[in-house]
Amino acid sequence: MRYNIALLRGDGIGPEIVDSAVRVLERIAEKFGHTFVFTPYLIGGAAIDATGIPLPQETIDGCLAADSVLLGAVGGPKWDTQPAALRPEKGLLGIRSAMGLYTNLRPAKLYPALKDECPLRADIVAEGFDLMMVRELTGGIYFGQRGRREGQYGPEAYDTEAYSVMEVERIARAAFDAARKRRKSVISIDKANVLETSRLWRETVHRVAQEYPDVACTDMLVDNAAMQLVRRPSQFDVVLTSNMFGDILSDEASQITGSIGLLPSASLGEGKRGLYEPIHGSAPDIAGQNKANPIATILSAAMMLRYAFDLTAEADRIEAAVDAVLSAGFRTADIVGSTGATPLSCTAMTDAILERI
Repeated sequence: MRYNIALLRGDGIGPEIVDSAVRVLERIAEKFGHTFVFTPYLIGGAAIDATGIPLPQETIDGCLAADSVLLGAVGGPKWDTQPAALRPEKGLLGIRSAMGLYTNLRPAKLYPALKDECPLRADIVAEGFDLMMVRELTGGIYFGQRGRREGQYGPEAYDTEAYSVMEVERIARAAFDAARKRRKSVISIDKANVLETSRLWRETVHRVAQEYPDVACTDMLVDNAAMQLVRRPSQFDVVLTSNMFGDILSDEASQITGSIGLLPSASLGEGKRGLYEPIHGSAPDIAGQNKANPIATILSAAMMLRYAFDLTAEADRIEAAVDAVLSAGFRTADIVGSTGATPLSCTAMTDAILERI
């Protein structure tokens, strides 16, 4: 198969980690007989330096024409004085909007080799955990009506939560589709005992669940979910959330893995094309020093193979190689922890993964 992939290397460590992921994809292409065509485009601070704006039209057009998009990171102190409309982060928000991306997939997995780095007690994570947060990305309170007004007790501010049936249906289907690729279980998070939007959310999720009789569906109130994530995270497979609840819970889930440097993500819309990126930032303090951990971006590339191209065996091969490298004791500086291992460079860690593919 032949796939066209847009590369948005971005800023800071972005070019280094994207190049590592490209090397891994090229090895997969060699092993499985595929062809990946990579086309670079500018975004973020790099785009500002070259064109004066964080998201050139050429980048938008290239991403819309590609089969999928791989992003490194954007931003850094160099551009902190830019006007709000010209900050590097506007490029990221802009490309998500241009591509119509309303679903965020963020897996959180505890690798056996990193259990000692998990902040939870050993008995809580004895069986490990491997969950997928499915967060609605373009609706809810972040995009509702807001403002300030004179209230009963003086000046007050308000933000409005609103969800349509259509918005809930499409994110629910994304969650159930993801569950079919995993352990076929969805836990839908809401606050239906208090919020009307959550009651609509729950009703709609239950109706969509009938289209997926092979997937188990249960509900959990958001406050209980926050507790259960640190009490018994292994109970979760796919976690379906609204925008605000997902923002909070996905950060909690990422923290209990022991390292943010290992976590990929995907932002998806209609069809299979999406934007795949690590959840960490541009780390400008180590940019250009070959110290970055490439694993999150490599795993983002694996997510792209799985969700954009339905190349399950190829994605499995990458994920197994990462697991094998960590189990063998290889570490970059951010995950050395108490092991005493000599930190590998970005390219050396990539080499170790390539050897196991």
